[in-house]
Amino acid sequence: MNILITGAGRGIGYQCVKQLAATSTYNIIAVSRNIAALEALALPNVQVVSADITQAENMASLVSTLVGRYGKIDVLINNAGLLVNKPFTDFSIDDARRIFEVNFFAPAQLIQALTPHINRGGHVLNIGSMGGYQGSQKFPGLAYYSSSKGAIAILTECLAEELKDSGIRVNCVALGSVQTEMLQEAFPGYQSPTTAEEMAHFIVDFALRSGALFNGKVIPVSVATP
Repeated sequence: MNILITGAGRGIGYQCVKQLAATSTYNIIAVSRNIAALEALALPNVQVVSADITQAENMASLVSTLVGRYGKIDVLINNAGLLVNKPFTDFSIDDARRIFEVNFFAPAQLIQALTPHINRGGHVLNIGSMGGYQGSQKFPGLAYYSSSKGAIAILTECLAEELKDSGIRVNCVALGSVQTEMLQEAFPGYQSPTTAEEMAHFIVDFALRSGALFNGKVIPVSVATP
């Protein structure tokens, strides 16, 4: 089984790589801008790819490398994300564009580029946020982040319908807070009740097994109520 994970250099993505790599029959393509921690793992079934997939040339190179080596993939986990905590009135248009590039346009374009190379029965799992889940509690400072995650949730529902004849399932898990470096950078001192390792365990299981029971679903994954 061939599995591609973006945002794999730290946090949830890194923990997903470690857990998946424990099974020797899985080939993991771990994509990140920062690859030092991944390279330090030195795992034989993990191909580390340094790429910023918001850049078109990097996207094309990634797809070419993937197809050349593996031909097809079975699971795509769109985990890369950007969290910025800033009052709405302080955001520049460039800030907003960068958030949407990372959280929405890059995963959308990656799905588009890889669709011909996903095996029938394959699974695309988008990592969303409770901030982008309709009816959930919203927090000040996260207007663009939450909006971008709301967009990926709606895209999930649309693509599940468009790709169903190809036998490709598309789902989204809307995560509550998780103790990661990205969370600490945005909310210094905040302690989440959920670790990156715990959330990665859920994501890996859902991507490989539980997701077979779902298509086009946005699943809230949080210990708090909306």
